[in-house]
Amino acid sequence: MQNIVNKSLDELQSYFAENGLPAYRAGQVYSWLHRKLTFNFDGMTDLGQELREWLKEKYYIKTLALKHSVTAADGTKKYLFELLDGHRIESVLLSDDTGRKTVCVSTQAGCPLGCAFCATGRDGLQRDLETSEILGQVYAIAEETQDISNVVFMGMGEPFLNYANLLKAIKILTSKEGANFGQRKITVSTCGLADKIRAFARENLQVRLAVSLNSADDNVRARLMPVNRKHPLGALHEAIKYYIKTTGRRVTLEYVMLAGVNDRRSDLEALKRFCRGLNVNVNLIPFNRFGKTFKASSAATLDFFVKALLSEDINTIVRHSRGEEIEAACGQLAAKKK
Repeated sequence: MQNIVNKSLDELQSYFAENGLPAYRAGQVYSWLHRKLTFNFDGMTDLGQELREWLKEKYYIKTLALKHSVTAADGTKKYLFELLDGHRIESVLLSDDTGRKTVCVSTQAGCPLGCAFCATGRDGLQRDLETSEILGQVYAIAEETQDISNVVFMGMGEPFLNYANLLKAIKILTSKEGANFGQRKITVSTCGLADKIRAFARENLQVRLAVSLNSADDNVRARLMPVNRKHPLGALHEAIKYYIKTTGRRVTLEYVMLAGVNDRRSDLEALKRFCRGLNVNVNLIPFNRFGKTFKASSAATLDFFVKALLSEDINTIVRHSRGEEIEAACGQLAAKKK
């Protein structure tokens, strides 16, 4: 038996046709799952009893089990989910002052990339998430928060290392027969896998792309992000340029500010050079406490970076993280046992 939540509409329609069932029946089931969030065959009331019993014989329904949630003073809410095999992941609901509600989604249990400033990768990778487990985070949070406005794939793991399941989840989430979520309300964040950035550019999607840069100096970036040894800045720059040219869309560069590490004048000049000729936004992110190795850059340094980048006509903002007190901010997700 297979988990039906993992199935695209095309896959369901093909299987139904193979079994002599009309395509519209597959569409009804798909809508119950992904639009009405009904995860019980008996709850699909416009299906006949015989069809519901057939579905029970062929498929099972499984998403996620919520183990724990905690809310910060700023309204940020962190969810700890347990997967069927016992692995755990975390997701976050962020609410800003404008009323916008954003779900931050994980794509892997753990992470293999080992970025020095991030808690997620310290225990390595447990496994990729299935499509149903990626979607399940959004669906579980949507059941208690009806007006989600944005989805960001910025939680645990590197989305592009789980490329097929990520892509399938996006297509299901944005399908008109399903949740019909706006593509431009979705952002995928990558640590900079140049080959996957190029592939993603060719998918003809309207989702937003963010690249975790953190240094425009190869030596510094390689110390912070081991992925830079395989995908150095030259290759990353060319991949971003290709993405912008192919899609016509701007890319966001995420830059976690670390005192004395990547916030010196030489780092600023390197960042300026990297951005020249690229249609990008730069998000400067104050470091969120994790371990004792790094410290956050001063407010004065952040302000200096912003003004210097803006003077070069590089769109730049400081993205203040939310939920740090409950370890729900950028780089803090670790799915601790609770």
